[in-house]
Order: sequence, then structure tokens, then C-alpha cells
Amino acid sequence: MVNFAIRNDRKGKLKFTPLQSETARQLIEQYKVPLSADTIVLITNNKAYTYANAAIRVCKYLDWPARLLYIFIIVPSFISQPLYKWFARHRYKWFGRKETCMVPTASLKERFLD
Repeated sequence: MVNFAIRNDRKGKLKFTPLQSETARQLIEQYKVPLSADTIVLITNNKAYTYANAAIRVCKYLDWPARLLYIFIIVPSFISQPLYKWFARHRYKWFGRKETCMVPTASLKERFLD
């Protein structure tokens, strides 16, 4: 999701931090995000969102045409959350797993909080 967001947020509206970082730990504690949340977390307007709620809301900040995905905000959480978790469980089988993580360029480093 981070790579998708970076590719589709050319204006750099979004900032990122690994869940394992000290900054993320502080934000998770401040916004009372469950420690069991092993997913994307979006903090906006003093509220934290996880899983599908976060992924869909991230799309609001992306460039066209990725921003179109924000339309899925109309899908109720009791439907979108299980679908998101199902997709997350199968994504590596469908799309493969990368052997290495992305190393941010100098210009991308400023978009990371840690």
C-alpha cells in the first residue's frame, strides 16, 4: 500500500513511518490503535483508521485516477473490512512477494517520519 500511495501521490501529501518505529509507537499509543493492528494506519483529523477504512481514506489524497478508489468509502465497514483482510491474506499468492524492500531516494526520504 505504501508503494502504491507513493506512486500515486506526486504532490507528497502523505507521510509514512514503519509500524516498528518509535514515531509509530508514540502515535499508536496516542491514538489508541490496537497493538494487534498489523496493517496500514492512517491518522487524519485527529482520528486513526486501520485496515480497509485506512486504505480507502488514503485514496482521497492520491492523484487521479487512483483517487477514484475513494468511492469505496460508501461500502459499509462490515463488508469492506472482511474483504480487505481476505485480500491481504492472498496478495502474495496473486502478486508475489518482493525479496527486498524499497530503498527511498533522497527526495522520498523527506516523506518518511523516521
